[in-house]
Amino acid sequence: MTGSPTVQESAAHLVAIEDGALVIGDDGRILFSGAYADLPAEYAGVEIDDHRPAFLLPGFVDTHIHFPQTFAGDAYGGGQLLEWLNACIFPSESRLADPEFAERAALEFVRRRTAAGTTAAMVFGSAFPHAQDALFEQTQRAGLRIVSGRGIQTVGPDSAKPLISSEADALRLTKAEIDKWHAADTGDVATALLHVAVVPRFSLSVTTGTLKNLGELYDSVRGNGVYFHSHLNENNRPGTGEVDSVKQSYQVETYLDTYDGKFLPGSQVGGKSFLGRRSIMAHSVHCTDGELARMAETGTSIAHCPVSQQFLGSGTMPWRRTIASGVNVAAGTDFGGGDTWLISEVMSDAFKVHISEPGDAAISMHPAEMLFTATLAGARALDMEDRFGNLDAGKEADFLVVDPAGWGPTAAAIDHGIRSDDPEMARDQTLFALLMTMREPAISQVWVQGRRVVAP
Repeated sequence: MTGSPTVQESAAHLVAIEDGALVIGDDGRILFSGAYADLPAEYAGVEIDDHRPAFLLPGFVDTHIHFPQTFAGDAYGGGQLLEWLNACIFPSESRLADPEFAERAALEFVRRRTAAGTTAAMVFGSAFPHAQDALFEQTQRAGLRIVSGRGIQTVGPDSAKPLISSEADALRLTKAEIDKWHAADTGDVATALLHVAVVPRFSLSVTTGTLKNLGELYDSVRGNGVYFHSHLNENNRPGTGEVDSVKQSYQVETYLDTYDGKFLPGSQVGGKSFLGRRSIMAHSVHCTDGELARMAETGTSIAHCPVSQQFLGSGTMPWRRTIASGVNVAAGTDFGGGDTWLISEVMSDAFKVHISEPGDAAISMHPAEMLFTATLAGARALDMEDRFGNLDAGKEADFLVVDPAGWGPTAAAIDHGIRSDDPEMARDQTLFALLMTMREPAISQVWVQGRRVVAP
């Protein structure tokens, strides 16, 4: 995927080079990307890592995943979103109050995302500062990219009590995390792998006072590249679901208003807006046209999580309508609401979900759209498209070595699947087979900034 296309333009920007070469400089940036036969003479004597017949793909970007749910995947006994949080997730996340357990979760989280080829991620963090410290430390040790922030809750049911902080502590702990970890690895947000976000769980977990104070804090730090992340319009069960509960609780016209500074009754302005080009709203399944237009206007992105939307019965984000609004849509696993760590599996489910939408809403996603959403759209959502997201010269070298021989079903699909006589269609069929069948064993190597990642 070359250049900086929209998702609708992605097929025209898809490039497949059968015998390609990637030259990486000492600074971790790509010096050359193209056919081996076109390799400039100045690189003729460089050391060669020969990965043939494997594929090199841009690293996957997961724009919504839950660190404190590392051991909570496929939790049964909850039902839909609000009941599942109460019965399964709040108790599970509370276990990270134990520093030893939190350290174990951080190690497992880094191992699993490495195995899945997730080179960059927006990570919904733990309420406990020691757990967040463990997450950032293990991520830095491995050499992966991360944006994360402690999960902020100032109100909630009894099952969430261990996760709830006072209004004052919510502000204090959030500011302390930004001061400690934002760009802590290099001291420069333009080169850092570690970044911090302001992360209220969702509007039902905070108050108007929390939103006002966090908005003022965010307004003071967003110029230094701090992010915002939360959930939006995930479950619309009439009357008792998330969307109606938010609108009833705040007496606002739309759910998005609560993040846009308009969280007082009647959607009156009560504080600063969190929306912007480093803001990512997870799910956004049931958005109004006005909400989509506002996100597009502000550069706010959506983390699309079709796996968890099926798992929790949340419905289907309408692909055609959402994309047509102009909002950037990236991929998220939402583990543990989702039950996979692998972004290519998310795109496999996205293909199936969106081809099954009713009537004219149905769409067969092009393989280039799937790859774009899994990679470059994620880099764009993180406002780091200038640094990674594809294999263009000048980008930092984040890529995967995918060896079909590592996973039998992928090898079978690549070696024996049907291919058109038309070269372009044959290319698309190969990419589709790769994305649909890939599993972790096929990802043989993971590279970030030109360095091979070794999980702890």
